Amino acid sequence: MSLCDDTLLCNFPKCRTKLNGFAWVTACSHVFCDQHGSGEFSRSPAICPACSSALSGKLDIVRTELSPSEEYKAMVLAGLRPDIILDISTRALSFWSYQIHQERMYQEYSLTRAEAQLKQMEKVLTQQNQCRELELTAMKGEIASLKKVMEDYKRKYSEVSERLMERNRQYQKLQGLYDSLRLRNMVVGMGERDVLP
Repeated sequence: MSLCDDTLLCNFPKCRTKLNGFAWVTACSHVFCDQHGSGEFSRSPAICPACSSALSGKLDIVRTELSPSEEYKAMVLAGLRPDIILDISTRALSFWSYQIHQERMYQEYSLTRAEAQLKQMEKVLTQQNQCRELELTAMKGEIASLKKVMEDYKRKYSEVSERLMERNRQYQKLQGLYDSLRLRNMVVGMGERDVLP
């Protein structure tokens, strides 16, 4: 809200609706939308929902039209002395100054809270990033370790494979020798049968 902004906001916590039509104004310089004003100020004794001030006086709460008719504006201050008109105007301007100050304080509070939340989120994000980096480093180490194990298995497989091929060659050689011996024995055995009467 600025000096050139002519829209009041409801001071009811968590409402902050732009006011138009009718509004409820309190002696403690707070203003409320018609819905919240009607609900809050129908009880007795009335308490300001914004600052908890007791509103026991007859004119401590006023329901006012925010855009009065030209006829009303022409007559509302008619007949009053200039010093009273200036006093009323000064109080009305003080009300607006208070609303502007209050809005500025609210915006500053909102900004401070948003900055604190941002810092908290950045802290959480940094911690999460550090955790992910540690996990990534651990996984890279594990991958390197597994690659080393795999290389060891490949080497052992290669050695076993070479030994197996060597044994195969030896077996084939022995099998050849065995087959030739058996064949020779069979030939010798058949020759001895031919010699026998």
